[in-house]
Amino acid sequence: MRRRVILLGPPGSGKGTIAVKLQKELGLHHVSSGHMLRREVDNGSTVGRRAKLFLDNGELVPDDVVLELMNTWLSSPNAEEGFVLDGFPRNLAQAKVLDEWLRGSPIERVILFDSPESVTVDRIIGRRTCPKCGRVYQLPTLAPGKDGVCDECGTSLVQREDDQEPVVRKRYDIYRQETEPLTAYYQQQGKLTVVDATRPLEQRLSAATAAVRE
Repeated sequence: MRRRVILLGPPGSGKGTIAVKLQKELGLHHVSSGHMLRREVDNGSTVGRRAKLFLDNGELVPDDVVLELMNTWLSSPNAEEGFVLDGFPRNLAQAKVLDEWLRGSPIERVILFDSPESVTVDRIIGRRTCPKCGRVYQLPTLAPGKDGVCDECGTSLVQREDDQEPVVRKRYDIYRQETEPLTAYYQQQGKLTVVDATRPLEQRLSAATAAVRE
């Protein structure tokens, strides 16, 4: 299935978890801008050094840095096989650039996982991430088979610095300011599906899968 899909929603709304499952079930590439940026940080690249300060403070990485990174991936052969974008675009400026990049093969579906701040904070405090493969776990509801170890690659899980409560609340405020306007943008294009992110995981996955298959 060669579909081009965007997942929107605040931190902790389950975008990453759903994206991984869509990748496995539908064969779409999961493209997490956050994971890609953190990989660049770990590698000490120029992009990573520019992004680190913003990530550590729970702030959005500047558009030019994100666009440089995403353009590289979207220009690769993998992009032709279909993908799920997780964490990109984050604002209208990025969305309009993305539309230009994909003019001949546009985004087909945008899924918004709607979640209130209280749920966002609780979920992120319990989130654990694999620094190697990027898989995300949610304690206690979506825990790894072995405590503290990634099921996929056996790497020790971590709690990211930007998953602390004060930073999470700041990120949620930024989301409301920067990302929510995207809902109207994609709704006008007739591409938006809204999923209640407080629903159980399997219900969210079912709704997302159905939207992608439309």
